[in-house]
Amino acid sequence: MQHKKLGFVTMMAICVGLVIVQGSMITATQGIGIGGMGFIAALFVAFILAQFNAMSFAELSLMFPQEGTLATYTQKAIGHFPAIVSVFAGYVVVAMLALPVEMFLVDIIIGELLPGLFPPLVLPLLILGFFVVTNILGADVFAKVQNLLAFILVSALIIIGLCAVTGAVEPHAELAGTAVSWSFEPVLNGSFIGLVAMALWLMVGVEFICPMINEVDNPQRNIPRAMMLSLCAMLGIFLLFVYGATHYLNIETLTTSPLPYLDYANAVFGKAGLIIAAIMAVTATCSTVNTVLAAVPRMLHGMATNGQAFPQMKITSTRFGTPWVGILFMAAIIAIPLLLMDIDSLIPLVIAASTSWLLAYIVAHVDVLVLRRRLPHLARPFKTPFYPLPQLLGIAAMLYVALNNSPSPEMTVLVYKITGGILLLVSVIAALWVKLYMKRKLFEPDLG
Repeated sequence: MQHKKLGFVTMMAICVGLVIVQGSMITATQGIGIGGMGFIAALFVAFILAQFNAMSFAELSLMFPQEGTLATYTQKAIGHFPAIVSVFAGYVVVAMLALPVEMFLVDIIIGELLPGLFPPLVLPLLILGFFVVTNILGADVFAKVQNLLAFILVSALIIIGLCAVTGAVEPHAELAGTAVSWSFEPVLNGSFIGLVAMALWLMVGVEFICPMINEVDNPQRNIPRAMMLSLCAMLGIFLLFVYGATHYLNIETLTTSPLPYLDYANAVFGKAGLIIAAIMAVTATCSTVNTVLAAVPRMLHGMATNGQAFPQMKITSTRFGTPWVGILFMAAIIAIPLLLMDIDSLIPLVIAASTSWLLAYIVAHVDVLVLRRRLPHLARPFKTPFYPLPQLLGIAAMLYVALNNSPSPEMTVLVYKITGGILLLVSVIAALWVKLYMKRKLFEPDLG
């Protein structure tokens, strides 16, 4: 079937819809409560680092416009072994553990709004099943759904921010408890740097547009623009969102509430707050599930084509052209933790897995550095400005964030043990696959 190419608006919707999740809304409200003006400064630093990440992915994706994305770039630069490890540890495992947490949160907030309507986990499983079907039906259906979800999500966030800043619905009242500090001291003494690790999670994920490169309109122009402009949009949205929150919530609520965005919506809209919060939660989770089921199976399809994943991942629908085996595989590995674990046991796993996501960014920066030397004359429709500074600073920053990713000292040891376990398991499987199945050297670049 001939499908219409995904336009620029859909590309922006993919980028925004993957990044703005319930986790990032919780992180944003906690961050402003912890750091005040320091968190705002950290958010600007995170924005710059995210632009560096986008630059590397834009350069690489347009050099090698294939579905394997990071696996393809890395195979060309430093070999099949790091290619397989970076994608499975950085994307497949992260999706497997992070999406169930988002779905648990949806279950909780819909349970508050409509108590007893849905048995536990039925709604999350319905959401997962719905997006499996829409993604198998092709990019046209995916695009229509994604545009609608992103529009509702962004509109809800902007409305709550504007209503909070202006006091249009519920006038600003004297806050009980400690108000957020707007002192510039954390900026001047440099202590805000400690919040950059937290702020970065509001800015990661725009590279999920890259696996869709063969289905988007004018990728050479639109892929860099979509990633970079969506980061600008999200910076503005989150600044408005957190500044509005400080007019209604004190530090204690911002930092200790399990769902601070629900307290925020209730404070701004009164009885209607729960409905607004539910809309934000459901659209954020649906948008993320939709994007993951579109992007990651295409990564796996490209990897299978390169011999880096099970050959079954190459199977596509004869009618719709979608990688339906990969879509069903991702749905299955998301459903398993959802059914077998609870949210409290998943959270340390998600923090640990997200640390390995940073490895994917480091590998992308390394790929750019290596390929600039190894293939200097290869066409680069997009070239990173001020090369190699964005790559060098990006690598250093990702290492810093990885070392400071745990929310509390007592969780640090557990997080690093789990991260190490994830990377060890993925590395052993990848090494055996490359040596025994592909019969290649682990770090042998493959320019074929």
